[in-house]
Amino acid sequence: MPDTAALQSLTKAIDALAPEFTTLSDKIWEFAELKFNEVKSSELLVKTLKQNGFSVRQNIAGMKTAFIGEYGCGKPVIAFLGEYDALAGMSQTAGVDRPVATEPGGSGHGCGHNLLGSGSMLAAIALARHLEANGLPGTVRYYGCPGEEGGSGKTFMVRAGAFADVDAALTWHPAPFNGVRSTHNLAVLEYYYRFKGIAAHAANAAHLGRSALDAVELMNVGVNFLREHMPQDCRVHYAITDTGGRAANVVQANAEVLYLVRAPEMSQALALAERVDHVARGAAMMTGTEVEIIFDTAATNLLPNLTLENAIHDNLVSIGPVPFDESDIDFARKIQATFTDEAIKSSIRLYQIKKDVFSNEKIDGSTPLHLGLRDFEGQSHFRAGSTDVGDVSRVTPTAQCWAPAWAIGTNPHTWQVVAQGRSAGAHKAMIHAAKALAATGLDLATSPELLADAKEEWLEKTREQPYVCPIPDYISPAAL
Repeated sequence: MPDTAALQSLTKAIDALAPEFTTLSDKIWEFAELKFNEVKSSELLVKTLKQNGFSVRQNIAGMKTAFIGEYGCGKPVIAFLGEYDALAGMSQTAGVDRPVATEPGGSGHGCGHNLLGSGSMLAAIALARHLEANGLPGTVRYYGCPGEEGGSGKTFMVRAGAFADVDAALTWHPAPFNGVRSTHNLAVLEYYYRFKGIAAHAANAAHLGRSALDAVELMNVGVNFLREHMPQDCRVHYAITDTGGRAANVVQANAEVLYLVRAPEMSQALALAERVDHVARGAAMMTGTEVEIIFDTAATNLLPNLTLENAIHDNLVSIGPVPFDESDIDFARKIQATFTDEAIKSSIRLYQIKKDVFSNEKIDGSTPLHLGLRDFEGQSHFRAGSTDVGDVSRVTPTAQCWAPAWAIGTNPHTWQVVAQGRSAGAHKAMIHAAKALAATGLDLATSPELLADAKEEWLEKTREQPYVCPIPDYISPAAL
């Protein structure tokens, strides 16, 4: 970790910059733009980078809202990952403890990416200034990564070689807890299954029709039977995106279903997706329809780097707890009152919380905000979600941490996340994460041994599993 004087200097600089980035985060919360259409959000982030002396390259990997900001020169090249996309149907008024849509059917930041992108940029700018002020070598980059929610923007950036010369990448995520996020999660593949049949009058000439909707339903039944015969940690889920119309007296000629196939390794996901394809073709044969299988997007499972994760944890210990006050705790208590006891206990289990570093006590959720620091056990644990950060971790050592922006029990992709997205407590958590990331970036810039150890661990883990981008070259982000 940085020496005491350097850490104090860095954190003091972040505190001075914090009001600007709190405002930035709130503006992105208001924009609430969906994947690959984060036009206002990306423009504001680019403007902020330029105002702080960063050079900026835009339209990375063919994505109009992807960009890279750079400051400094030489090695090491340290990347900070930012996200800023929202979720459809998640509109919610901020600061209230009940579901109240700001815009019925509108979008909202149901995963806290307004905080994530702003906090990562705060870390990058603070570190860049510190390196320059102290005559230290190193290049700081901020990666503006669009479309994390179902778009795999980082995967496209990796495929385009945007991370080819990066020495290490750092990021964070809002959560109900404070601490290092060491997970091995699931690779994911997304496919549309588009069935085409023959329309007919459902009463007079049903025998002439071939129902695409029947095919979708039979496919879903077939996949449900498949669930018993796939590896335990795999996941398959779906959404019917086109039912073929609302007229019950018409045999539906067209129907479509979107499937997500997840597995601990990409090779397993590909094998399982092939079995799902067979089910789809079987459903088409049974109904006399045709099926088109359309690849949508994909993300590879995370490759944890314990060397970097230990470094982040050490900095979190040095920085201390998030400075929440009674008003932060009171609002979190109101949000937590909307959860069941089961949801709160499930949250603690999901994040593998065993004891707190500062209090040395077991966390039971009785305090609505995490006031301490999760103990880092020095190993990774399984988590069933997926993220395109996984593809970055396959091409450079990568690490993440959590910051407690949400009340204990909060589940991502819910109205409660959006309601807390502009709270004073969430702002404090974002600033705290920026301090931890910037301090770890300084470690990497001043400790060649740390960087060498992180790279050696990464090389050891990738020797047996060479990275292959899961998105074929013919797939363009513009088509998603």
